[in-house]
Amino acid sequence: MLELKRDIFRVCSEKVSQRIASLEAELHTLAESAASDTKSSMGDKYETSREMINLEKEKFSTQLADAQKMKSVLDSIDVEAQSQKAGTGSLIKSSTCLFFLSISLGKIIVNGKEVFVLSPASPIGQVLMGKQVNNSIEFAGKLERIIAVV
Repeated sequence: MLELKRDIFRVCSEKVSQRIASLEAELHTLAESAASDTKSSMGDKYETSREMINLEKEKFSTQLADAQKMKSVLDSIDVEAQSQKAGTGSLIKSSTCLFFLSISLGKIIVNGKEVFVLSPASPIGQVLMGKQVNNSIEFAGKLERIIAVV
């Protein structure tokens, strides 16, 4: 299961790096667009265009900051570390699901397996934190047993 954990970690890192690169490219494109937008005789149209660009910049900047926080969380994880209790960086196998406690990416497919990549601050992440093998968890009306923690 440690090999799967390494693969999941690698996929998460790649997804976050791609997200950061994409957002940085969007911000660069917006900066170029703002620089090339010249003031015309139709002042209102120019001001509206500038404001829309600024709103887009703010949106992308916020998303970029979130992605950089995700990268920071991933950078702090020792993927080789193993623990008896679930915590940040743990791969948890329950009776029906695989969970990787790290960042909020949702469901991903790694090596043909569905893995839920969750933040420890998420509702299910909070339920999983500190759990050990053979502990039971209940979430959304379903009872699950912890089979492994890596």
